[in-house]
Amino acid sequence: MEILANLGLGFATALSFDNLFYCFVGVLLGTLIGVLPGLGPLATIAMLLPITYKMTDPTTALIMLAGIYYGAQYGGSTTAILVNLPGETSSVVTTLDGYQMARNGRPGPALAIAAIGSFFAGSVATIMIAAFAPPMAEIAFKFGPAEYFSLMVMGLIAAVVLAHGSIIKALAMVVFGLLLGMVGTDVNSGVARFSFDIPELTDGLSFTAVAMGIFGFGEIIANLEQRENREVFTKKVGRLLPSWEEFKRSIAPIIRGTALGSFLGVLPGGGAVLSSFTSYAIEKKMSKTPEKFGTGMIEGVAGPEAANNAGAQTSFIPMLTLGIPTNAVMALMVAGMMIHNIQPGPQVMTSNPTLFWGLIASMWIGNAMLVILNLPLIGIWIRLLTVPYRILYPAILLFCCVGVYSVNNNVFDVFMTIPFAILGYLFRKFGCEPAPLLLGLVLGQLMEEYLRRAMTISRGDWSIFVTRPLSLTLLIIAAVLLVIVFLPAIAKKREEAFAEEQD
Repeated sequence: MEILANLGLGFATALSFDNLFYCFVGVLLGTLIGVLPGLGPLATIAMLLPITYKMTDPTTALIMLAGIYYGAQYGGSTTAILVNLPGETSSVVTTLDGYQMARNGRPGPALAIAAIGSFFAGSVATIMIAAFAPPMAEIAFKFGPAEYFSLMVMGLIAAVVLAHGSIIKALAMVVFGLLLGMVGTDVNSGVARFSFDIPELTDGLSFTAVAMGIFGFGEIIANLEQRENREVFTKKVGRLLPSWEEFKRSIAPIIRGTALGSFLGVLPGGGAVLSSFTSYAIEKKMSKTPEKFGTGMIEGVAGPEAANNAGAQTSFIPMLTLGIPTNAVMALMVAGMMIHNIQPGPQVMTSNPTLFWGLIASMWIGNAMLVILNLPLIGIWIRLLTVPYRILYPAILLFCCVGVYSVNNNVFDVFMTIPFAILGYLFRKFGCEPAPLLLGLVLGQLMEEYLRRAMTISRGDWSIFVTRPLSLTLLIIAAVLLVIVFLPAIAKKREEAFAEEQD
């Protein structure tokens, strides 16, 4: 009965006028940037993070940011089906069969099944958050500094293992992120570290400037380098509802995708991208006619679309209960909480229950809004896809600069985006995935804090990390993950899997 009372509090919070309005704004923006190839929730949340600083209620701010994240999963399917370009990385596999369905005269059923699967998965994932978050928070209260440090080590290692491309490059990104997190004044000694006598760096690097430079500006520079080559499906979409036969074939993939995404979303480094690719591989292996995948099989749309939405939403569980971001978007959500002086972790549930349960309730409301938004407005999204990027990007750049400046009203932060924009561009050119860097930057300061606390408690005895059973278990899991991924057989399969994704 307690969970019903908590959900009642959540819906009472989420159904207030301000929260409903910003939930709608979030899912609308999420759909918009999901539809536009080249932009993603990471860049958009980085752009809008400064705006939330001006919001008096942190619940409203997080509801909007969360809506952008899971809304992008819906919008990404639209552009994947109609243009053969994924608006969001997690929608890459949707292009394989979704676009073929559109070319075969069935864009409506493909879009409808994507929306139905997404809504079902999002609703189930919301229930899972409500059910599993409180027990996880209870466990988290038993964590001490040593356990939190070991958990963060495991999270970073898992993010490296699941990152695209080279393991060595991913490790380098994490280490670079940890080093960037050390810039600023040492909390214990008060000594400025790596600030190079620049006063603006004594408080550390602006998280917004780093995120905006690497993911916002860097993404735009990379996209400007490429030619616009879009074959927009502008024919009339026609009947939206799938046939009964298509619906029956979609039920099992949607359920499997939901279950898979719900599980993978909780894992560090998991989330929507890993869930969608894994779901497609499973559906192809389970099919009696795997050779038809890639020619317009509705199962190839239903499973991945359900999986990416479930994965996107259950990735909130570790962030809300442990304060540990499982992916780069969750790292931005943690930054959003810190902007409002909210310490992420299990205490959020007890100290700020309206935020915790209001955010959960808003996810179900947001998913319902997305179904209403996506299907009737297909015509508008198609017209939007024809707008040249050379018109869109200057406006986005201006908005980014205004956003970065507004956080601290400091021009220095705007200039700081320039070197990180160049870095973001170079990372893409050299095949380095920058997401682990952002995780390292966010977790670096927390890891240092917990490390020092643990060492203070143990009076400098490093054995505290291996004498406490939970801490030792987490470190062993991290070590095993790292060893396994370097095994020749596993490394080869990993390379093959990521090669399939790029194809």
